Amino acid sequence: MSEGTNLLGDYLRARRGQVNPQDVGLVAGPRRRVSGLRRAELATLAGISAEYYLRLEQGRDKNPSPQILDALARALQLDIKASEYLHQLAGGAEPAARGAAGDDTAADGLDDLIEQWTTPSLVANRYQDVLAANAVARALSPGFTPGVNFLRWRLTEPAAKEFFADWDEATDIAVSGLREVAAGASADARMRALVEELSGLSARFVELWARADVGYRAGVTVVRHPVVGELQLHRHRLAVPHSGGQHLIVFSAAPGSPSQQALERLLEQSRGY
Repeated sequence: MSEGTNLLGDYLRARRGQVNPQDVGLVAGPRRRVSGLRRAELATLAGISAEYYLRLEQGRDKNPSPQILDALARALQLDIKASEYLHQLAGGAEPAARGAAGDDTAADGLDDLIEQWTTPSLVANRYQDVLAANAVARALSPGFTPGVNFLRWRLTEPAAKEFFADWDEATDIAVSGLREVAAGASADARMRALVEELSGLSARFVELWARADVGYRAGVTVVRHPVVGELQLHRHRLAVPHSGGQHLIVFSAAPGSPSQQALERLLEQSRGY
């Protein structure tokens, strides 16, 4: 991404390429040569002129009204997270656009707090750098070591493919989470550099970034640990208010399950029992 990157136009282009014409009542026709919607088709569905939409996509108009953005979101069949992201790209509040101070330190003493927890927990910044992790998280995976960028680790380290039973899902979730926090980072040189770096390192990142999915998803992650074996862990991400995009990631196991027993053994190991 360069200084003059047209983030709004890039996102509109990516999302209209994913809409099936038949899903919005259009007939594709045998001579159709583009995937997704044409610009003029999207403009018609959104109730705006094709010329005005072209200006938006080309970055010649960067101040669409909230009503136009809502119309585009409906036409593109965006969910609530993707719709909020669209508004942010068009100049909405930029929660990530704070200074670099604090980006590399867990906010509000969270590093001390999570060390008291018995489930794997970590604090990460908006760039997906691990700022703090408790003992059981560090014992669970080297990708949760403070100082490690867990997205880079997932994408580039062979050990990640052994650790995650479904590596495709694990990378999808992490990249979607990055795109969500990157919405307000159009002026963030560090975020631009990270996206450029990962694009050069990982074809999987390029594929997922082009897909333009937005938002971390809670659910179950299955991992393989060399000592305690396979664990089925519920994953949750909690935003840290007023921290410039820091968030808590917490893993837990169902009470009484083999995975909980495995976590208890891992906790004992991490504490040297």
